[in-house]
Amino acid sequence: MLKFIEILKNIWAIDELKNRILITLFFLAIYRLGAQVVLPGVDYNVIADAKIAGGGGLLGLLNAFTGGAFANASVFALGIMPYISASIVVQLMGVAVPYLQKLQKEGESGRKTITQITRWLTIAICVVQAPAYLYGLGALGVPDSAFVLGKGVFFIVPAVIILVTGCIFAMWLGEKITDRGIGNGISLLITVGIIASLPLSFTQEVISQLSSSGGWIMIAIEVLIWFIVVALCILLVLAVRQIPVQYARRSISGSSSLYSKRQYIPLRLNASGVMPIIFAQAIMFAPAYLGQMIGGAFGQWMQAAFSNMFGLAYNILFGLLIILFTYFYTAITVPTNKMADDLKRSGGFVPGIKPGGETSEFLDKIMSLITFPGSIFLALISVLPAVIVALMQIQQGWALFFGGTSLLIMVGVAIDTIQQINAYLLNRHYDGLMKTGKTRRVA
Repeated sequence: MLKFIEILKNIWAIDELKNRILITLFFLAIYRLGAQVVLPGVDYNVIADAKIAGGGGLLGLLNAFTGGAFANASVFALGIMPYISASIVVQLMGVAVPYLQKLQKEGESGRKTITQITRWLTIAICVVQAPAYLYGLGALGVPDSAFVLGKGVFFIVPAVIILVTGCIFAMWLGEKITDRGIGNGISLLITVGIIASLPLSFTQEVISQLSSSGGWIMIAIEVLIWFIVVALCILLVLAVRQIPVQYARRSISGSSSLYSKRQYIPLRLNASGVMPIIFAQAIMFAPAYLGQMIGGAFGQWMQAAFSNMFGLAYNILFGLLIILFTYFYTAITVPTNKMADDLKRSGGFVPGIKPGGETSEFLDKIMSLITFPGSIFLALISVLPAVIVALMQIQQGWALFFGGTSLLIMVGVAIDTIQQINAYLLNRHYDGLMKTGKTRRVA
């Protein structure tokens, strides 16, 4: 405890780190405050009584991602998900569209152009989703009495403008946190929304178990399982495979070459982080809507099967999408060709492997080998809430934190943020928040 207090003092002693943390907390507080501001023309008391996302399922998950804004009919009801969807579309198009491929190779200027395209696409998605959300409130059990001004043009148009503006403002907050704060801003906004629903979900589970035959013993078992799952998620995020690298250097006479101390290239078991889950979760809303559009017996089955995130069909497709997106995102974020070229230019090489093309093939092979178990583990953790609900019959809202999207995002973002703070501490020669773990190396 004393060491932890000392680390907090060290953090406070670094002005730049302290300012970044305070800025991050300030922007997160603004986002949480906005999640409680109800749209003009909507009666909050009626919305609260309707409890449109009080349980689990897709609505509960979407409500968690928005920090309760979805259920509150808040100005941030769309959350940051339209921006995530736009990012997915742009990255997918970047594989096939030559113009985007060209921008990706242009460095900083190309990245700024891609970011601008993503922002405009976010606005377009918001313009579609905002009226769909407003008209969909009735289908979610919200009575017409909740709309003080009715659902006419004088309510819909201003409400759509406010919802679009709220999403763009949330996107701006996320970018500012990334630039001036600590951690990834977009991921932090999602994480804060998820954490906000954790106390209520756990309280509801405690009340449910105490009113049934489970009691405190069942609650203790659930908490123990939860800690084990959290530990497994941490291992998944931190697991690294190290590739040995040596660098040649000239001797003083220049007549011969010596080899410097062996170094390593760290290849992460889960190089894509939480992005495959976010990508897959965004796409999982599509099958239910597709079934609604198809109609008929098959369409009704699709709508029912893929609206239940604890159902078998939903989780099979969800797991497969996570595996596919893990390979896809790893391929676009870990450029083995560029790594091999940079290694060759700097005079480095992998022992026993020729520099250049063979090194690139070797690194690509290693990434494929370690990505497979990583993607399987990621998929298993993601579908674990459905297994927990089926075996233990716990509350769906609490089950969302047993693995799945919510827990993996929380763990991944927490570790990423701690690592950034740790880097500041180590650069100032302070003790860090994390210790270096054991890693597996390629002989």
